[in-house]
Amino acid sequence: MKFLNILKRFQKNEDGAVTVDWVVLTAAVVGLGLVVMAAIRPQIQTLSGEIATRIDEATPSATPTTTP
Repeated sequence: MKFLNILKRFQKNEDGAVTVDWVVLTAAVVGLGLVVMAAIRPQIQTLSGEIATRIDEATPSATPTTTP
């Protein structure tokens, strides 16, 4: 009889199911983030290269020019 009570309590307990739901949901969010990053990575690299080029062009040279 005691074993049946333990089995019934185990069957009614839903804590493990909630944990599994959260793990699956978290994995889905992380996976979606990785897919998005893989999709936009080339554009980010191109844009950062263009920004670096413009900064280099706008930066004055390190050697000062002297006027006679």
